[in-house]
Amino acid sequence: MTSYTSRRDAQSIQDGIHSNPFSLLGLQEWEGKLIVRAFVPGASEIEVIDYETGGVIAELERDDFAPDLFAKPIDNRTERFAYKLRVTRGDHVWLQEDPYRFGPVIGELDEYLLGEGTHQALWKVLGAHVMTHEGVAGTHFAVWAPNARRASVVGNWNNWDGRRHLMRPRGVTGVWEIFIPGVSEGEAYKYELLNRQGQLLPLKADPVGFGSEHAPRTASIVRKLDGHSWNDGEWMKTRAESTGINKPISIYEVHLGSWRKVQDEGNRPLSYYELSQQLVDYVKDMGFTHVELMPISEYPFDGSWGYQPVGLFAPTIRHGTLEEFRGMVEAFHAAGIGVLIDWVPGHFPEDAHGLARFDGTALYEHEDRREGFHPDWNTLVYNYGRREVANFLSANALYWLKEHHVDGLRVDAVASMLYRDYSRQEGEWIPNKDGGRENYEAIDFLRSMNITAYREAQGIVTIAEESTAFPGVSAPTNHGGLGFGYKWNMGWMNDTLRYMSHEPVHRKYHHHDMTFGMHYAYSENYILPLSHDEVVHGKGSLLSRMPGYPADQFANLRAYYGYMWGHPGKKLLFMGGEFAQGEEWDHTQSLDWHLLQYDFQRGVQSLVRDLNRVYREVPALHKYDCKPRGFEWIECHSAENSVFAWIRYGDEGDAPVLIVSNMTPVERQNYRLGVPKAGRWVEILNTDSSLYAGGGRGNLGASVTEDIPSHEREVSLSLTLPPLSTLYFQLEQA
Repeated sequence: MTSYTSRRDAQSIQDGIHSNPFSLLGLQEWEGKLIVRAFVPGASEIEVIDYETGGVIAELERDDFAPDLFAKPIDNRTERFAYKLRVTRGDHVWLQEDPYRFGPVIGELDEYLLGEGTHQALWKVLGAHVMTHEGVAGTHFAVWAPNARRASVVGNWNNWDGRRHLMRPRGVTGVWEIFIPGVSEGEAYKYELLNRQGQLLPLKADPVGFGSEHAPRTASIVRKLDGHSWNDGEWMKTRAESTGINKPISIYEVHLGSWRKVQDEGNRPLSYYELSQQLVDYVKDMGFTHVELMPISEYPFDGSWGYQPVGLFAPTIRHGTLEEFRGMVEAFHAAGIGVLIDWVPGHFPEDAHGLARFDGTALYEHEDRREGFHPDWNTLVYNYGRREVANFLSANALYWLKEHHVDGLRVDAVASMLYRDYSRQEGEWIPNKDGGRENYEAIDFLRSMNITAYREAQGIVTIAEESTAFPGVSAPTNHGGLGFGYKWNMGWMNDTLRYMSHEPVHRKYHHHDMTFGMHYAYSENYILPLSHDEVVHGKGSLLSRMPGYPADQFANLRAYYGYMWGHPGKKLLFMGGEFAQGEEWDHTQSLDWHLLQYDFQRGVQSLVRDLNRVYREVPALHKYDCKPRGFEWIECHSAENSVFAWIRYGDEGDAPVLIVSNMTPVERQNYRLGVPKAGRWVEILNTDSSLYAGGGRGNLGASVTEDIPSHEREVSLSLTLPPLSTLYFQLEQA
């Protein structure tokens, strides 16, 4: 019998269940000699070839215990050497590298940080990295699977045979790694894992993979991270100036797959390259300061809109490659537009190829579904208390901000993270250690993520979609807050949309819906969101929620937008809202761009463009969006008339602006409003203007104060308030 390996080891290699193949395969020391072992299924002969001379060093012998395992002591060598394998299978002969002759790639410091759960550049160690290692080109793979009995990489290069490239375990880190020569960018791969009991798990996509196959295929794709020559250096140096609380922030929320489609090519979505031209030009023309992309991390199901991601590190292939995504970001920056992305650390789907029971255990999630399952979305909850999971998520945030120059993260469903009983019935959740409902681990994670993001990626912003009264969401962490830059004002959105949905005759009974938001307007740094959530699931479009005949609906919507842009808080509008899309949003179809042939839709579009321009250009409308010194009610009690009036202030020397909304279809002439300063107040915006397909009624461009006291002020204006309108008046400076 010929065997240089124990029966147990040989058979475990043959069966693909050996937990540490690097201790056996490749060039090893054995009984005082060097020995080469190679596992090549189907081979009939294997020779060891000297890397430098090309000469035959040894002809390996087939192991009697394992038909695909070959080995031979090297009698004429005493020191380690580089070699290749010449493999014969029938009439086919080829040279190949032996992955088991290469040393590890992960260094001691990386290993320490991985074990500690503090590796801020996790994506530079885990995942698939094209590199040259020990003089040979290939790809290094590394995956965290601490409870796997063994791990291997499978792809076309090894016929998806999990026995061929078993990985090296890295001790207490739970990480497995292997460098595979010859594997290059564009290769599809997955991880094949055995659980503790030795049972084969479903093939897994790479949790830190940088690319994915087109759905419905689910493999990861090797993508290079280096090599992009960024040309947005000036933007990156100054981008912090675009997100300060004293700056105008007007965000255009976009679902890339349905913003516009190419109908004559099977109704396909636009590519990143096409979007870098068409979408960038449109957002710039409309005057938005930022674009917010609904989740672009890879996701399997189109109907989730990206909110059930599987590949957190992979820009979705639906629109192109990672490099093309970077090109789109760069194009936005060249146009002076910031890029925000929706980030989903709150939950993940149970798809077999994803994170669920990744190594056969509840690795990323909780074992107890009372802690680890979201009933609303049928998804799993991350275990934020596990240091490696928190590290994975925090590093993912940094990955988008640093590797792709993304300017900010809008964090999805923060409320669901903060509370253990979120959307759960009694008995369906587990209290925290103090018996309460707060998720301490998630709170700690969010604080840590924000601290890290702001420290490591200068000039970025984080935004919380948070719908409860949890205190200090946008307060600094050193003041007990969560550390976000901004929070979505869901209360304002719900109240004002409810008010606008009432027939005007009934609005006087709901007057407080429009004023209540000012009671808490400065408790957080707020963004006023009219997001995709308001135009789905049977809610209809924003236009359809306005009462009255079509002309009245458009007038209501214009007045509402005027109210919103004049109200304290940054702005966000979902695509289609800027031209009054008539139908509810459908992710399978393009926006109804053909509607722009009609005056009413073009009028709303022109209004939004002008609102953005005035908001940007007039300091009083944005400098103190988040500070009470920039706001003063003039009229907030006129429920009978459904009139609202307030002043917006900037710094000393900035002209104040009077905003007046008339939310009834009644024109109000000679409507007197007190103002803080005498002079000529110029009508700088009127939502009833004929430019916006309105009735063209107003104040002939301006109104001059009279020495008539009103609203506890010594001077006042006598105004014409068109029906269903909002007007802006700016004090003319001397």
